[in-house]
Amino acid sequence: MNWIRERTAAVLAGSAIGDAIAGAAEGFSPEAINERYNGPITGIVPPYYGDNWKTARPVSPYHKGDGHITDDTLMTQALIQVYDKHRDHLDAFAIAETLVPLLQTEMRWIPELERQSILLQRVFLAEKWLVTRLQYGHVDPREAGVGNVVNCGAAMYMAPVGIVNAGNPRRAYMEAIDIAGAHQSSYGREAAGIFAAAVAAAVAPGATVGSVIDAALRYAHDGSKAAIEAVVEAATCIPDDATDQEIGVILRDAIRPFDTVGDKYREPNMDARLPSRTKAIEELPVALGLLVAYNGDFRKTILGAANYGRDSDSIASMVGSLAGGIGGMAAVATDWLDSIAEASRVDFDAYANQLADIAAEIFQKDLERAHYDAAVIQALDLEQPERAQSVDVAQAAFNGVA
Repeated sequence: MNWIRERTAAVLAGSAIGDAIAGAAEGFSPEAINERYNGPITGIVPPYYGDNWKTARPVSPYHKGDGHITDDTLMTQALIQVYDKHRDHLDAFAIAETLVPLLQTEMRWIPELERQSILLQRVFLAEKWLVTRLQYGHVDPREAGVGNVVNCGAAMYMAPVGIVNAGNPRRAYMEAIDIAGAHQSSYGREAAGIFAAAVAAAVAPGATVGSVIDAALRYAHDGSKAAIEAVVEAATCIPDDATDQEIGVILRDAIRPFDTVGDKYREPNMDARLPSRTKAIEELPVALGLLVAYNGDFRKTILGAANYGRDSDSIASMVGSLAGGIGGMAAVATDWLDSIAEASRVDFDAYANQLADIAAEIFQKDLERAHYDAAVIQALDLEQPERAQSVDVAQAAFNGVA
């Protein structure tokens, strides 16, 4: 197994494991989680509401827990399918052309619904925005995310963007920012770019927790950058003897000034999720903080996210992706993965192989484009105009692709 194939499998496995384990705790406080499960979550657990999962929260009648992946993983897999059709880098128009019809037409097994359905029936309101704006509003895809609630909805499925731009965080950031324009705006769109950059750094040979954090900060802007800096600094200063619960409190205190939702997750502030240049989503900075606090330990970071509560599945999915990218399959908790694959009826290897094959094709196209770009620069030869070739001649010489 070559490097990118193995790291792709690890990133997608880490994302799905974090999503499935922490999904049961989504929306609850650490105290409520401890009370419900007689202590912290230590692995796959049943639904928070037990057998009443269908009716306890009618707005989201989903079977979270029991090893079921949620919309984070379903959307990640959908984005892989978009890459599979286009076989190249994506933009917002590809989202409108391919992802939106896929959400409405493809029947697949939805673990949380325990039935076959289209993905549109599972994604939540901020993701239904894609169909509303692009299918029915005919909005320019590059700006269709404007007006949506600003949340982690786009960031949560951007791991494939990091993989097809492995080792190139700058390009991953730019591609994710373009894609996410169809879905999100403001710091929600920014988080998508930062997360893709972090994944691209995580799957590079020799990656460390430090190199991933450096990549995230290098391309972050405004409140998102300030939030990451604050949370990472807090994580770096955590005492060695701190408990998991204490770590969660420290990270929550650090993100609080940048979070618009407020301390009562189910009762968000009146100005929650509005565009801002000084605020950030909570999920990505906390995921990066957990990565630092546990030094990239795969199991500890995911369980830390699960017991943090709030939007725990997205936090765990993100940090699982990063920990998997850094540590590879050797770090992945395959016992959890096997149970989740069975419970969710998903062949994770198939998705990993599919994305790795696509990435290899894109790498080859990028190499050809790089040759072409180099030829153009040589043809310009601005310091010695008499030696300049035509761009067409340079292109023909390198058989490049524009």
